[in-house]
Amino acid sequence: MVDQFDDVDFAIAAFREDDVWTVQELTRHHLVDVETLADALRRLPGDSGAVAMVAMDEDFFVVVRVSGPTTRVLLSDVTAADEWDLAASAVDFLGLPQPEDEDEQVPAGDLELLADLGMHPVDLGVLLEDFDLYPDEMLSDIARRVGFGELFDDVVGLTSA
Repeated sequence: MVDQFDDVDFAIAAFREDDVWTVQELTRHHLVDVETLADALRRLPGDSGAVAMVAMDEDFFVVVRVSGPTTRVLLSDVTAADEWDLAASAVDFLGLPQPEDEDEQVPAGDLELLADLGMHPVDLGVLLEDFDLYPDEMLSDIARRVGFGELFDDVVGLTSA
């Protein structure tokens, strides 16, 4: 496994309180596994829970959403579990078998985790199938559709299109 902490592109948490979004960076120690990430999100306020977006090495991303005791996870590429602890943790959390060398790049998890915030599961599925996009581009699009795109871009250092 690769030392995931050396290759984190970004890790942010977003939450909405009184219809105002807040986006902040997560520290590397929150990225040990899905459970540690979920515990960090539970400490944040939010009318509809909190969302974490983590991009690794321009390779894959993980979205984790907590609301009360419920944790929902989306992994952009199951094959990332071969090399990355956080991706392997997501695969385990989802109850999936670890990928084999010949497995294809496919997303796994809950496509509906952001539906109530404005990201329709079909649109999310189509976005995940666009192999020309980097994880930061996909997550920026998701953040924009959910309502915190400009804040996301500012925190991760992207320029709004």
